[in-house]
Amino acid sequence: MGESVRIAIAGLGTVGAGVLALLDRQSALLASRCGRPLQVVAVSARDRSKDRGTNLNALEWYEDAVQMAREADADVFVELIGGADGVAREAVSAALAEKRHVVTANKALIAHHGTELAIRAAEYDRTLAYEAAVAGGIPIIKAVREGMAANRISKVYGILNGTSNFILTTMRDTGMDFAEALAQAQSMGIAEADPGFDVDGVDAAHKLSILAALAFGSEVRFDGVYVEGIRNVTAFDINSAEELGYRIKLLGIASLVEGELEQRVHPCMVPKDRPIAAVEGVLNAVVAEGDESGPIMVEGAGAGAGPTASAVVADVIDIARGNLLPAFTVPAAGLSRLPARPMERHVGCYYLRLTVRDQPGVIADVAAALRDESISMEAMLQHGRANGEGEAVPVVITTHETVEASMRRALERIARCEPVLEAPRVIRIETH
Repeated sequence: MGESVRIAIAGLGTVGAGVLALLDRQSALLASRCGRPLQVVAVSARDRSKDRGTNLNALEWYEDAVQMAREADADVFVELIGGADGVAREAVSAALAEKRHVVTANKALIAHHGTELAIRAAEYDRTLAYEAAVAGGIPIIKAVREGMAANRISKVYGILNGTSNFILTTMRDTGMDFAEALAQAQSMGIAEADPGFDVDGVDAAHKLSILAALAFGSEVRFDGVYVEGIRNVTAFDINSAEELGYRIKLLGIASLVEGELEQRVHPCMVPKDRPIAAVEGVLNAVVAEGDESGPIMVEGAGAGAGPTASAVVADVIDIARGNLLPAFTVPAAGLSRLPARPMERHVGCYYLRLTVRDQPGVIADVAAALRDESISMEAMLQHGRANGEGEAVPVVITTHETVEASMRRALERIARCEPVLEAPRVIRIETH
């Protein structure tokens, strides 16, 4: 058996402790699969006294993760601190400068600085690995970079945030509104006390920008992602979607359109017979469409100590085996800079929810606003009438394909109509 692969781990929170436990529990299995032992030699965290379920006495302890990156006698630096900047970025940069391989679960770091770090890793002939940064335990990075290497990928999309998926599933199963479902998720430890990162789509946007770079061999362009969360999705929308044959999911979608990179995260209505519509609760799922393979979908746990630690250690195993691959499919020097496609040029179908005063002529006014933007209505739902003329009623309209800019102009005009009582809400329909 060969020499040990020496590992330094920065960050001993839920995932870091999970990585330590996995490496200890599966040590014999991992050594047999790598042909050499995997040995943790150093760790760094703020609180040395905390019980992490593993004996750390034999390990070199560093208060400063950057110092550990520079000084520890390690082949692989595992970054599990989190955050796009600060200590995490400085420590990873220092580790690469010392010609150590880097494994990270930090999607914010890769989304904001992935291109720069990939170039630096290539300069030092080292690996930047980040399987755990996207969709937790799902091996989607390996599937796209290796399993689909013979394909031109036209589109990649998926459910990339388990918290939002749990909330939308709960709303549909129980009839709860968003606030109630969020409170339940928080009480179960699924949602953070400050859930904005998840429910406002930022977490999914980080992951999408990484997937897009991987799928299209391009620089990471987080600044080009259109982001919209699920706060405005109501129980009424969930029920209307079911009646129309759809499920509402927060999707991240990246595709090449006319040579431009379209990246968007927002609630979507997807047909109930699509496999991704059946992905429920905290699970994640990703679909990649290749010209030779056709669409492939992988599904599984998107978070948690076990699944995420599994992905981290899988990257370490690749390094131990000598399976050293470019960070984003192509060598870093060959990453393209695709122009970002503005959301205003997106083409698709739409669901509109209006709250209007029940009086003659309202639907005619709405139809005129759509007609003048060349938007064709597909269906309309209005169940019954208000108790009296002039009272509020909800109206649902779905459209055929149109350009986002046209839809926005129509919505602005509809919002100015006197019988329209609140801003129209729109959810995009994904049928392709």
